[in-house]
This record gives sequence, C-alpha cells and structure tokens, in this order.
Amino acid sequence: MRMVIRYFFRTLRLILTPFVLLSEKLGNGKPLERSAADQQEVDAACQQLALYQFKTCPFCVKVRKQIARLNLKIEKRDAQHNETYRAELEQGGGNVKVPCLRIKNTDGSEQWLYESSDINAWLEQRFGKAG
Repeated sequence: MRMVIRYFFRTLRLILTPFVLLSEKLGNGKPLERSAADQQEVDAACQQLALYQFKTCPFCVKVRKQIARLNLKIEKRDAQHNETYRAELEQGGGNVKVPCLRIKNTDGSEQWLYESSDINAWLEQRFGKAG
C-alpha cells in the first residue's frame, strides 16, 4: 500500500509540475521600478541574500514571484539537486526545508528565514518601497 501511495504522489507531482512552473512565468506582473541609483543599492543589498529552494515547490514559486515583483537579484540555490547547497541549508538553518532565505548581516552573522509568508513579508518590508 505504501508503494501505491508513493507512486500516486510521484505521478501527481509529475503531472502538476509544468502547471506550477507555467503559473510562475505567467503570474509575475510588472516588476517594481526604481531609479538607477536605488536599483544599484538594492542589488548590492541582495548580494547578502540567498534563497534555498526546490524548483517545483509551490511555496518556493510563491517566494520567487515576490522576488520578481520586487525586481530583486537574489541568488537561488537548488537544495534539491545540489548536495553542497543541501548541506549548507541543513548545517546553517538546521533543517532541509524550503524555501529558506539566508541573510548575511553586516556583523558577519547569518539569519535563516523559513516559511514563504515570512520571507515575502521580510522582502516587502525591506525592499517594497520604490525610492
């Protein structure tokens, strides 16, 4: 019975994957516009961020849509297929759970932010206003 359930969900995932990825491409809308100087400042701040994700995870898609909407250049790290990123996520954040935003603070410490809604709220609060 376990095998039947496993194959059922694996098949369901294979069927839904193209739709999840298509919804990401079609549903981004117009990115936030900033002045060139403000965008450079935002881009510099984004170099301290990395999103650990699985490509077809709907919660990761939700965060990537927010990143696109806010016009952010955040490095995306595939923790599903890259063992190095998976190990970083487990060691730094404590869990292999995605999405997870790694934030390097100016003092050298790191913050690991889980939960798509929390990540989106943090991104909105930090980068949501066009200058």
